[in-house]
Amino acid sequence: MAEEMIVKELEDVVVRFSGDSGDGMQLAGNMFSNISATEGNDISTFPDYPADIRAPQGTLTGVSGFQVHIGSDKVYTPGDKCDVLVAMNPAALKTQYKFCKPQAVIIIDSDSFTPRDLEKAKFTLENPFSELGIKNEVVEAAITTMCKESLKDSGLDNKTIMRTKNMFALGLVCWLFHRDIKVGEKLLREKFAKKPEIAEANIKVLYDGYHFGENTHASVSTSYTVPSKKQKEKGRYMDINGNKATAYGLMAAAEKAGLQLYLGSYPITPATDILHELAKHKSLGVKTVQCEDEIAGCASAVGAAFAGALAVTTTSGPGICLKSEAMNLAVITELPLVIVDVQRGGPSTGLPTKSEQTDLLQVLYGRNGESPMPVIAATSPTNCFDSAYMACKIALEYMTPVVLLTDAYIANGSAAWRLPDLKEYPSIVPPYVKPEMAGSWTPFQRAENGVRYWATPGMEGFMHRIGGLEKSNENGAISTEPENHHLMTQLRAQKVERIADIIPDLKVEGEEDADLLIVGFGGTYGHLHSAMDTLNRSGYKVALAHFQFINPLPRNTEEVLRRYKKIVVAEQNMGQLAGYLRMKIEGIRLHQFNQVKGQPFVVQELVEAFTELIKNEE
Repeated sequence: MAEEMIVKELEDVVVRFSGDSGDGMQLAGNMFSNISATEGNDISTFPDYPADIRAPQGTLTGVSGFQVHIGSDKVYTPGDKCDVLVAMNPAALKTQYKFCKPQAVIIIDSDSFTPRDLEKAKFTLENPFSELGIKNEVVEAAITTMCKESLKDSGLDNKTIMRTKNMFALGLVCWLFHRDIKVGEKLLREKFAKKPEIAEANIKVLYDGYHFGENTHASVSTSYTVPSKKQKEKGRYMDINGNKATAYGLMAAAEKAGLQLYLGSYPITPATDILHELAKHKSLGVKTVQCEDEIAGCASAVGAAFAGALAVTTTSGPGICLKSEAMNLAVITELPLVIVDVQRGGPSTGLPTKSEQTDLLQVLYGRNGESPMPVIAATSPTNCFDSAYMACKIALEYMTPVVLLTDAYIANGSAAWRLPDLKEYPSIVPPYVKPEMAGSWTPFQRAENGVRYWATPGMEGFMHRIGGLEKSNENGAISTEPENHHLMTQLRAQKVERIADIIPDLKVEGEEDADLLIVGFGGTYGHLHSAMDTLNRSGYKVALAHFQFINPLPRNTEEVLRRYKKIVVAEQNMGQLAGYLRMKIEGIRLHQFNQVKGQPFVVQELVEAFTELIKNEE
C-alpha cells in the first residue's frame, strides 16, 4: 500500500498536454480549462498547433500542444514553463520537454514508447529519459492497454477506442489536481450529445484515468490543489477564445446598430474560425459568404457596406496584402468596413500557425496614396469582444474602414469571460441622411464632425454614385482639380484624427513614479503585465502603458510618454510601434525589446532584459 500522499496547495499551476495532432490534446486541454474555470480558477490557455495539416504519426513535426495556466487569483499568461507535462509519445517528450520546470511531473503513455516510436522521434538510445538528461518524476501509465481493456466490451472499433486515450490522460491530471471529475462527465455528454455511445466510452475512460491515479498514487509523492481566492464579478461565465469573442463582438454591434451583419471572407489560418462561428448564426440575420479569394471577400464587403449592412472581412497578414486595393476603395468612398487581421508569422506564407505582431505598419501604411485608416489592437482573448464592438462603432459612426488587429496567440488562446449586458455598451448611431436633405444632398456632404452622411440604396431622393476615382467635395462628380484633391485628402485625414474624441485615454498601470515605463500593444499585454508585476515585487519601480488604440493615438499619449525618463517598447516585430511613436512624437527616446519567434514572449526573459535596462545608468 502506498504511503499517505502529501497534498500541496498552490497559488497557480501550468499544465501542458502534448501528443500527435490526432491525439486530442486540444480537447483534453480545453476540458481541463473548463473544469478549472467551473471551480472558480482564473485561466489562460495557449494552443500550439503544428503547421503540417497531418504529419506522419509519431514524428517530431506533428506534435500538437495545449498549455493551460490556472490560478487562485488573476493570471495574465499561459505561463512560461509547465509544472506537469503530458507526453503521449516520444516525439512529444522530445519537443516539449524544454517547456518543463526542473521539478515538473511528466506523464507518458508507456505503450507508445516502443523502439519504432523512439526511432520515429529520432532517439538514439533505448532510454529517452537518459538521452534527454531527464531527472523529473515520471508517471509511466500503459494508457493504450488500459483503454483497450476498459472498452473491450463496448462494441467500438479499435480506431475509436484509441481516440479515448486523451480522456485517460485528462482523468489522471484531474486526480493529480483534485478537480471535480463530474464536470468533465457533463462536458463530454454535451459535446457528444448526438453520439451517446461515444460519450459513454469517453466518460468511462475519463474515470478510469482518475481512478488509476487514486488507486496507485501514480508514482508521485505529492498531489496539488489550486483553491479559488478571486472574487469574480457575479454573472454567467464561459471559456472563450479570441476568434469566437471577435465573432460575438461583431454580432453584438450589428444588433446594437440595428443592421444586418455581412461577412465576406476567404479561409486563412488563423482567422477562419471567425467565419465558421458567424456562419452558425443565420437566425440572427448574419450573412456569411466564403468568396473565391481574398480580393473578392473584401470587395463584396465594400458592396455590402454601400448597400447599408455592417460589413466585415476577416483574414491574416497575407490576405491584407491582397485586400489592400479594396480596402483603399472603402477609404476613398468613405464607407464603413471592419477588416479583422489575425496576425501570424511572415513574410509570405511564413509560419501559418504561429503568432507575431508584424502587420502593424502594413495596416497603417500599406496602401497607395494618402489613405488613413483607424487601427485597433485587441489585448487578450476576452478583449476581442470589446475591440470588435468598438471597431464597428467607429466604422459606422465615422464612415471609414477600420482595422482590428488580433494575433494567433489571442485568437486561439482562451480565458474565462463574463457574458456582457449589451445595455451597458455605448449606442451605435450611423450618420444617415435626413429626409429634409432630399433633392439637395450630395455624396460627400458632411456633418459638423467631418463625417459624410450615409445614404443607402432605396432611400427616395438620395440616388447617387460613388467609386474609386477622386470626387468633388461639392457635388460628388469625378474631379481631378488639384485644390479639391488636396482638400479631400485633408478631410479624410481630419475625420480619422477626430476619432480620438471617443477613445479612452492611455492608461498607466503599476508605479506612478516608475523608473521604467514598459510600452506595448495588442496581444502581449498579459506577458508585459506579468513582467511588470514581477519587477515591482522585486523592489523595482516599473509601470506599463499598453496601446489598444493605435490610429489615432489616445489624446494623452505624448503627455504620458514624456513623463518617464526611461521607456522600453516591447513588441513581437523588429520595432514597428517604436518607429511609429517616434514619428508621431518628436524627439522621444525609446529603448526596444524585439523578438520575432512565432511564440509568445517568455516573462522571465522580459524580466531579465528590463532589469538590465533599469540598472544601466545612462
